[in-house]
Amino acid sequence: MQRQGADPENMSAEDFLCDFCLRCWAPQRPMVEGHRGSLVCGECLAEAHRAVVVRGEGISVPDPEACALCLMHKDEPHWRSTKVEARPVVCRTCIKRSGAILEKDPDSGWKRPE
Repeated sequence: MQRQGADPENMSAEDFLCDFCLRCWAPQRPMVEGHRGSLVCGECLAEAHRAVVVRGEGISVPDPEACALCLMHKDEPHWRSTKVEARPVVCRTCIKRSGAILEKDPDSGWKRPE
């Protein structure tokens, strides 16, 4: 997501925010972009991966609620952020895909939690 009031012609790292915690992009905080500029940071992705993939604690979400990254409603486990008022969700598919993307980037230093 983009910081409210950001100038689209003059964006800086501080203008790009994780949809799940509202922290801004930084070299030590890698992010993956979803559809329409949605973002998940490595820290939130790790928390989501531990909950949904490792511990099997994903939640189901009612239709028409959709994943913040793919914008689709899926009948699969999701992780819900409690760090922001909107309480966005990310589906298991996007958690796995985003993790694979970050792991392939040697500069991110991100590893899938076990």
